Amino acid sequence: MIERTATARLLRLAAQYPILTLTGPRQSGKTTLVRHIFPDKPYASLEDLDIRRFAQSDPRGFLAGFPEGAVFDEIQRVPDLLSYIQGIVDSKQTKGMFVLTGSQSFALMSGISQSLAGRTAIAELYPLTLGEISATRELGDPWESIHTGFYPRVIADRLDPAEACSSYLRTYVERDIRNLSSIKDLGRFETFLILCAGRTGQLLNIASLAADSGVSQNTAKDWLSLLETSYVLFLLRPWHGNIGKRLIKSPKLHFIDTGLACALLSIGSPQVLSSHPLRGHLFETMVVADILKQRSHEGTLGTMSFFRDSGGQEIDLFLVGGEGIDQMEIKSGSTVGEDFLAPLRWASALLPDMRSSTLLYGGDASSFREGIAVRGWKSLAGSM
Repeated sequence: MIERTATARLLRLAAQYPILTLTGPRQSGKTTLVRHIFPDKPYASLEDLDIRRFAQSDPRGFLAGFPEGAVFDEIQRVPDLLSYIQGIVDSKQTKGMFVLTGSQSFALMSGISQSLAGRTAIAELYPLTLGEISATRELGDPWESIHTGFYPRVIADRLDPAEACSSYLRTYVERDIRNLSSIKDLGRFETFLILCAGRTGQLLNIASLAADSGVSQNTAKDWLSLLETSYVLFLLRPWHGNIGKRLIKSPKLHFIDTGLACALLSIGSPQVLSSHPLRGHLFETMVVADILKQRSHEGTLGTMSFFRDSGGQEIDLFLVGGEGIDQMEIKSGSTVGEDFLAPLRWASALLPDMRSSTLLYGGDASSFREGIAVRGWKSLAGSM
């Protein structure tokens, strides 16, 4: 299996808490990872109908079969089990007794907040990072990585990305969405999902998205929340500070996996993507999502945001933590021009607590220009 950078953190958390809860997108490798790093623990998947029925009908009898703890997969399928697990860990006081996984963050977190608060460490596992992939094979060009996406099975088995993503949508997303909400018009929801893919890396305009989808703004907000809950997309919030300027309040929409976005947009190959009108936005999404994955897997503290004023001046990424801000401008072009650097200089002059400035671009060479680190996209394979 591909070595995951989250391993060290998960082992550390399991040694500190009686329960470890790992959540994240379906097919991100949660089951493979926990079975690999906790090989001596019994395993049960609550996706299996007979096991789920046993756990639902007789939770005490089910848990009696695991006196020393276990790995329970897709725990949100039997949320009532959490209360019984609470009683066991409270009486035994054993670290790392249970490992729970789940792929619906809302359903899982609501159950945990009621039953397991203070008893479980919570971590997220996303699809592969560029660093995890580069440890097993040489990276090609950015368009190949963006088009293929980062789901472990697609990478490891060299699956056709379009076929794999189509199957992923049918098998997982639609079912999970239906479990979370009674969407009657699935065709309209699919249209909404495609329209979201066409807006990745861009400011979210709820009114426009709702109108183009033929639904109300409230419905659009509900569906966005469902897609966040199912780890299909995430909203990058704008940075706010008292700097005497009007700042934008709308978030940016990003897909967790660019391969899924490309499949929804019917982008058939890396070559088509390299000249596609959305290539810059998809490149930005790949970079932002990769940094999100790195920071989550390593447990990095601090927040991610972007910075944009009402006049349209923008910095693609602010990493805020400690006593300063690390800013990053993201450009898909392979040749660095002065216009790439201008936004970073503007923000540095505006904000005195700027700690570092980086231009991340679609080329390979790295350099340092007047206080700005110019880095090729493959440098993402190192820790951010």
